Amino acid sequence: MPSPARTPADTPARTPTSAPPAPASAPSPPPPRRSTLLVLCACVLVAQGMVAAINLLVPQLSSSALHPSPSQLLWTVDAYVIAFAGLLIPAGALGDRYGRKGALLAGLGLFAAGAAVSALAAVPATLIAGRALSGAGAALIMPATLSILMRVTPLAHRPRALASWALSAGLGGLAGNIGGGLIGSYLPWQALFWVMVPLAALLALAAALTTPRTDKAVEAPSLDPVGTLLLTGGLLALLFGIIESPLHGWTSARILTAFAAGAVLIALFVRHGLRSRAPLFDPRVFASPQLRAATLGTAASFFGLFSLFYVNSQFLQYEKGYGAARAGLAIIPLTIGMVLIPRLAARWAGRPRPVVGGGLLLIGTGLLGASTATGATPYAVYACWLLIISAGTGLCMPALTMSVVTSLPPHQAGLGSGLSTSAREVGAALGVAVTGTTLASHGGDGFAGGMEAALRIVALVVIASAGLVTLGYGKREPRA
Repeated sequence: MPSPARTPADTPARTPTSAPPAPASAPSPPPPRRSTLLVLCACVLVAQGMVAAINLLVPQLSSSALHPSPSQLLWTVDAYVIAFAGLLIPAGALGDRYGRKGALLAGLGLFAAGAAVSALAAVPATLIAGRALSGAGAALIMPATLSILMRVTPLAHRPRALASWALSAGLGGLAGNIGGGLIGSYLPWQALFWVMVPLAALLALAAALTTPRTDKAVEAPSLDPVGTLLLTGGLLALLFGIIESPLHGWTSARILTAFAAGAVLIALFVRHGLRSRAPLFDPRVFASPQLRAATLGTAASFFGLFSLFYVNSQFLQYEKGYGAARAGLAIIPLTIGMVLIPRLAARWAGRPRPVVGGGLLLIGTGLLGASTATGATPYAVYACWLLIISAGTGLCMPALTMSVVTSLPPHQAGLGSGLSTSAREVGAALGVAVTGTTLASHGGDGFAGGMEAALRIVALVVIASAGLVTLGYGKREPRA
């Protein structure tokens, strides 16, 4: 009977004289199966798409039987993103500790449940709660997909796999715009949420069949409920202050209290992370200049992108007179750079400084150009500004994602992917909140005047971030 094959760990060490000659070149491990990559990217696209899809339904929601106030409309858009951003890091830690595939399937289930609650909503509060529940599901989905991808992809194939993942996240916003526009033109707003229920179920079935189980992290991070509450509460308080400021006034006691509470809770979160034996997130990881720069760059890029998504649908419908479907399709130029550029940018992953800095500058330039658009501006001119923003996003996103994920050790893959996606969603939430607040504050100037003010503010923030990120990538990493 032949003896079973032994692994290298079972084989006794040989002396140098008896060792066989090493092969000239060992074959590299294969990339992940195409079906696995497609399913993971589809989950990312759907989760990210729901951030943007609601923007196309804002006019329909505002005139619906729900009768939401302007601040309730902003909360409807941002509730999903707040839950998404606030729970991403603990969700990544949950996947590392109990299994990433299980976290992915649980996230798809929560996502579908939240969509059903939203579809059945009879008052704005129920719609907002359903959006938040779906956002919690998305928080489980996103870090699980990236950490699974990192675990099953050999090192040599990771830049291309990460480029595909980043492309899916970017295209999710565009798919949401197109899908939301089509539904807004031909169906009631509830259809957006009913469509998500069977779609999430199909993705869960596909993930169960095609996605391999990865090993749980040997040094799994703590779930840290105290840190989770402090982080989520701090983000919620800051966004409350931004969103509610047009209604109550920037200097009102309620708004100043919200900003103060947010600052205190974030400071307590940092202090807790420094003192706790098993924190959710150790702030000392930001000793790495590369990680700081990549996190800021990720947040800034999505701050700009989702600010544009929020004003784009209303600009095209209110100023250009487009229907919801045409408004959704009119953003297609944003897909061109996001589709074509990431594969090229993956080749320059070893030179993140010019790639990231240049990409953010292009985003800021495109936003400044888009801020000049009025109802009389030809669509072709507006589309050129969208192309510039698209090229900048496609250029910088793969390098930013790679920088965040590779700055942390392998056992913190879920934490790294959660941090990367959290930066995206915090940027998106702030972008929507700042843009919506600026539009409300400039109501007397007409929509075009408010849009110009909002996008100029956002563009200047992105351009300033480009300078800070470029400087951060130029600093030396601290010695271990």
